[in-house]
Amino acid sequence: MSFLDVNHRPDLARRREVIATAIKMNALGINQGKSGNVSVRVDGGFLITPTGVPYEETKPEQIVAMRMDGTFDGDTLPSSEWRFHRDIYVSREEVSAIVHTHSAFATTIACLAQDIPAFHYMIAIAGGKDIRCAPYATFGTQQLSDHALAALQGRHACLLAQHGMIALGPSLPRALAMAVEVESLARMYWQTLQIGKPALLADSEMATVLDKFETYGQQALKPPLA
Repeated sequence: MSFLDVNHRPDLARRREVIATAIKMNALGINQGKSGNVSVRVDGGFLITPTGVPYEETKPEQIVAMRMDGTFDGDTLPSSEWRFHRDIYVSREEVSAIVHTHSAFATTIACLAQDIPAFHYMIAIAGGKDIRCAPYATFGTQQLSDHALAALQGRHACLLAQHGMIALGPSLPRALAMAVEVESLARMYWQTLQIGKPALLADSEMATVLDKFETYGQQALKPPLA
């Protein structure tokens, strides 16, 4: 028996929300097929999508309840990327949901192993003056998790070289919205590169924007500029 009871209504609702989020990221065009993964923090650990199961076919009982020590109950295997989900939750208390996608434009930039610089002020939505790209490492490895944690320091999102992106949030809807925003910025950045080298905003202006974002809307995640 898992530490979460799939038949307990609150747990069942959270499992269904994880599935709905995974299906929605595909419907939004920021992910394809069985790639990517979704998780949400719960008491005692986190819930995460299973490995290799089409999201439309995923049942609530197949959402894997993992403890922070990396153990889980049952026969369904978690996403191969559970390590960076676990490590993010352990190191970032303010994060309650994680969306990892292989969106086309973010992954295109990631395949160049490039950060997305301050070509537009909305880059600050991800928490800093740029959106960093973590160095490449084989999927599912501790090395990839370590690279991702470094790239996410002081940020709500990052790219993964030759791989995709990670977006964080205080809830599943907010994490998904962050992923959509990063993909939109990646598309705009790619488009500017087709014309020429974009003009970049100064660090001082990005610091001003970040300060203004502190009181704009409902900002639940507020890591320092790093």
